[in-house]
Order: sequence, then C-alpha cells, then structure tokens
Amino acid sequence: MAQLAKLRLLLGSAMMPAIAIVLLLAFIAYAIVGPNGILAWGDYSRQVKQREAELKMLKARKATLENRVRLVDPHRVDPDMADELVRKELGVTHPDEVIVPLK
Repeated sequence: MAQLAKLRLLLGSAMMPAIAIVLLLAFIAYAIVGPNGILAWGDYSRQVKQREAELKMLKARKATLENRVRLVDPHRVDPDMADELVRKELGVTHPDEVIVPLK
C-alpha cells in the first residue's frame, strides 16, 4: 500500500511538468507548421511574386487607359480616336481592319 501511495504521489507531481512540456511542443509545432509558421514563408514569397506581376500588368493597363482618356479630352479630340470609338460602339469594325492616320 505504501508503494502505491508513493507511485500516486510521483505521478501527481510529474503531471504538471508533463502537461507543460506537451503544451510547449504544441506551440512549437504550431510555430513551424501553422498558417503563419516557418513553412508558410515559401508560400508567402510565391504569393508576393505573383502579386507583383499582377500589379505590373495592372499598372500597364492603367497607363493605357490614362492615354486613352487623354486622347478623348473634350477640349482637344483626336479624330482617329473618335473614329475608332464611334465605329467600335456602332459595331462596324472588322478584326482585320487597319486604320491609317492621314498625318
């Protein structure tokens, strides 16, 4: 009976450090494998490169649109741009059509 009491006392005293070690290991595993962990850095760098390429493409599109807006300025209309826009809206353009400016 005395040995059983000693065993219970030993297990009881070892229970808290064991729980602390398990919690510590869980936190370490989460820091390595979790969604914001060390292994996610590679995915983040891949996403950053992908977003930078998308941003570059969007900036080029923005520059194109800004140029078109400048060409359709109501105070100074470019005749070629006006003709292109009117024909496109009316649906009288063809895919193989080439516009040659007069200037």
